[in-house]
Amino acid sequence: MPERPYVIDEMISAKAIAARIETLSREIAAAFADTDKLVVVGLLRGSFIFIADLVRELDMAIEVDFIEASSYGDGMQSSREVRILKDLRGAIEGRDVLVVEDIVDTGHTLNHVMRLLRSRKPARLKSIALLDKPSRREVDFSADWTGFEIPDAFVVGYGIDYAQRNRNLPHIGKVRFVDPA
Repeated sequence: MPERPYVIDEMISAKAIAARIETLSREIAAAFADTDKLVVVGLLRGSFIFIADLVRELDMAIEVDFIEASSYGDGMQSSREVRILKDLRGAIEGRDVLVVEDIVDTGHTLNHVMRLLRSRKPARLKSIALLDKPSRREVDFSADWTGFEIPDAFVVGYGIDYAQRNRNLPHIGKVRFVDPA
């Protein structure tokens, strides 16, 4: 199926994202000030840029791991069925863990991942999402930290894609579909 033509309008600038990450990193470091080493778990694929920028700002001992969960595929709508495509490499039992997500939309993916990781008995388990769309929430779940609350719009950039495109944009942009003339 051919891709619909679209344009991308900047919604959140790269500068605003960087400033917010700096603030969030201070809050996270304070919350985990007593930990020996924080395990930072990125949800692939959308969080890879966010996690890279976030861990560079954390002035503490960290270990990075990844889990890949999917409920979207290449579409724009969640299937609500969360599948784990890649699991953690390391054990988290008794450790302090921060899960990093790109966007909380329906809440199904992050809720599923948090339940899964909680079953592995970490000492503390917290979450952070760069973007939050509370108007789309279908499950009662909120991240412990949120970068930006956004309206119900389809967004790309800063790691977030549409059909595997636009992840490399340095900002968050709103996708606006246009009718071919």
